This record gives sequence, structure tokens and C-alpha cells, in this order.
Amino acid sequence: MKNLESREDIELLVNSFYDKVIKDETIGFFFKDIIKVDFDKHLPKMYSFWETILFGQMSYKGNPMAVHFPVNALKAMEKRHFERWLELWKQTIEETFTGLNASMAITKSENIANLMAYKMEMARKL
Repeated sequence: MKNLESREDIELLVNSFYDKVIKDETIGFFFKDIIKVDFDKHLPKMYSFWETILFGQMSYKGNPMAVHFPVNALKAMEKRHFERWLELWKQTIEETFTGLNASMAITKSENIANLMAYKMEMARKL
């Protein structure tokens, strides 16, 4: 186990996480079937997102909430989906990393998952 402390560490974390996501029966279909993610484009965005969140590098440019609303319109992104996302994220972190940034990555992801689940549910009610 090592500290989560560099862009390279984030790349390892994100790549390992998405390896799990793609195979997952609960959420993998969003990426494979609903939006057919181009991972060559998606993964670098996620590296930058988490680099910004964890290290304050400001390398991410975008609005993650806005990106998810159209997906939610195609297929409801429910609380259980975000719970599974969070479970896989935490598992991936805990398998590889330790330390303050690893703990922060879990805390930040919990906040993100809860907010996203709430916003997606509210959007479906409008």
C-alpha cells in the first residue's frame, strides 16, 4: 500500500476503478450500452477531475453534473447506481492506497455520490 500522491497514482486508481465498473452488472451498462463511453477521451478527463479534487491542480475543465443529466434522461440514474459506484471506488482505493489523500478521495466521493443521486432524482421529478 502506498500514499495517493501524484497524477500517476490517480491514473492507476481511475484505470483500476473503471476496469471494475465496465464488468459490473449494476452500473457497467451505463458506460457500455447507454452512452457508449469512449474511454480514450473519458479517462483523461477523470484523471484531471480527481487531480483537481485531491491536489487542487485545477486541471479539470467541465461540469460533471451537466454531463450526467442527459444520461439520466435516457436511463434513470438511481441512488442504488451511485451507491454501487461508491462501493467500487472505495474498494479500489482501499486495495491500493493509504494515507490522507486516500481518505480524502473516499470522503469527497461520498459527497459527490450523494449529491449526484439527489440531483438526478430531482431532475426526474421535474
